[in-house]
Amino acid sequence: MQELAPHIYLETAYPGVALGAINWPHGLILVDAPFRAEDARSWRSALINQGGGVDRLLVNLDAHLDRTLGVRAMECTVVGHEKMAQVFRNRPISFKAQSNETGAEWELYNNLGSIRWAPPEITFTHQMYIHWDNYPLLLEHRPGPTAGAIWVVLPEHHIVFIGDAVTPGQPPFLAGAHLPTWLDALQELLSPVYQNYLIVSSRGGLIHHDEIRKQMRFLQNVQQAIALLAQEDAPPEKTAHLVREFADQFDAPPDRAALYQQRLIYGLHQYYIRQHYPVSGEVTEEE
Repeated sequence: MQELAPHIYLETAYPGVALGAINWPHGLILVDAPFRAEDARSWRSALINQGGGVDRLLVNLDAHLDRTLGVRAMECTVVGHEKMAQVFRNRPISFKAQSNETGAEWELYNNLGSIRWAPPEITFTHQMYIHWDNYPLLLEHRPGPTAGAIWVVLPEHHIVFIGDAVTPGQPPFLAGAHLPTWLDALQELLSPVYQNYLIVSSRGGLIHHDEIRKQMRFLQNVQQAIALLAQEDAPPEKTAHLVREFADQFDAPPDRAALYQQRLIYGLHQYYIRQHYPVSGEVTEEE
């Protein structure tokens, strides 16, 4: 566990996503959850030793399975964006672990069993402030990677948790994305507003501005490639021809190469369908 500022922690030891913990006098605010039950127990035990107030609140940065499968095991009140809550309303009551071939981290692990969802009990649309300390914590809607993606911002401490907005060293999740909005959010992350911030990615921990720029270039290339396919009125299956070109941009370790390739196969196919064969008013699964 790394202390980013007094009582503000980052944990990157568990599979899935990087986790945050903010230990304030009123209580503990968690950012996301590990997806394995044993990891959830371990994370809870580590947090008990930190002391602090008695209340606990868990913030989900979006509805992705890597960060929501283990939420119920954390036994917290859950906060998320309204569009994230809509995703849960479209899910079955419980989840039976079987590979969906989306390229998510949880798909590498067996024996997750049957899991009951813990959808957000508190939702918001644009912004939400949490006053559990002398300084507020801001939850801010930042769509792009998914419709219900948010950032956790600590303005006084100059720390921001950006979820899957930047995925250093690995392909991003494109299935629920809107690339123009995503690029706008990344451009703002490079602005003077966040110049002196510690920026925390859910897929890489602390990141630097050069990783944000790499992410922008990758998304711009995807945007251009998809636009060319659309001009040709190509069927969605043609997106598979783009996979090798984009996969080669990542120096994937051997145990992740197939996963990242599958993430691109699924993400490009779903993104193309959503952009060029849209269903009115849809709120899609965010994987």
